[in-house]
Amino acid sequence: MGLKSRTKISAEFNMSSLTDIIFLLLIFFMLTSNMVNINIPLPKSDSKTVAPSDLSVMVKLDGSVSFNGKPTSWDELEQVIATNVRYTDNKESAVLSIITEAGVTYEEMHKVMKLAASLKLKAILATEPTKK
Repeated sequence: MGLKSRTKISAEFNMSSLTDIIFLLLIFFMLTSNMVNINIPLPKSDSKTVAPSDLSVMVKLDGSVSFNGKPTSWDELEQVIATNVRYTDNKESAVLSIITEAGVTYEEMHKVMKLAASLKLKAILATEPTKK
């Protein structure tokens, strides 16, 4: 008696074509998206506590920067901060306050944050008080 064996259907799913489609979609969206310069507003806070800070960097809307109230350039900023950190009492707890005017781009604020990270400093972004 000749019994036919049934062909079994494989329940496996081939992912190679799906990854190709996802990769092509990723490239498409990256090429068609617009690079937008976003001005992020300062965060607002209703906290009454003030963080202790010996070091402060202020970035103004015109692109100028000052350290502890003294104008400096972007090129000299890292050296000025590093020099002042050496002369602080407790180097491990040194905190850098970042103060920016409203309208300053995130890129300029990010430069100061990267600078603080490279010097292994804690950075605090100054907040705008909420109006009641």
